[in-house]
Amino acid sequence: MNKIQDELELVFPTPEYKTQVEEYLQEFFDNGEYEIAGDGGLDRIKNFEEWLLKVQKDLSEESIEDNRIPATLYLTVRKSDNRVVGNLQIRHKLNEKLLQYGGHIGDSVRPSERRKGYATQMLKYALKECKNHGLNKVIVGCYKENIGSAKTIIKNNGKLIKEKNILLNINDCWRINLVDQFYEIEIWHL
Repeated sequence: MNKIQDELELVFPTPEYKTQVEEYLQEFFDNGEYEIAGDGGLDRIKNFEEWLLKVQKDLSEESIEDNRIPATLYLTVRKSDNRVVGNLQIRHKLNEKLLQYGGHIGDSVRPSERRKGYATQMLKYALKECKNHGLNKVIVGCYKENIGSAKTIIKNNGKLIKEKNILLNINDCWRINLVDQFYEIEIWHL
């Protein structure tokens, strides 16, 4: 195991993480970032208890509203200090909007923890979870200008399949094939 893998674990959000999640959200806002990828709506809801209920509902297709799809959200926690360093959302299937825009995986790393290898390891964890959900291919997207995200995808064997122009942004689309022991990844830059 590599050092980063030994340091991280995925945990489902619980009330015990309220303060940490609020600090996590505030760090993005303090950094001038108001959209957080794969956060299950935390950047819009801004209320931990309301967000936690939504994240719990998103697990089951029966309880989801507004044509949403089932998804599992994890906090990525560093074991040594129990600090939330990122979030990871796994969408169990894709609707038309996610097929065009977001893909199966959404993730973010808090600004102060970037460039430390966490995103690469988080994507590896996400791919394993996708495979556990029976997915054979995974679509991932990121904005063209997000070089760090593109490098993370490439390190996880991402294969660029297309560029899209969405709302004045150029987005790249990547695919990951999970059938083989070694992942082949398709990634979309959004």
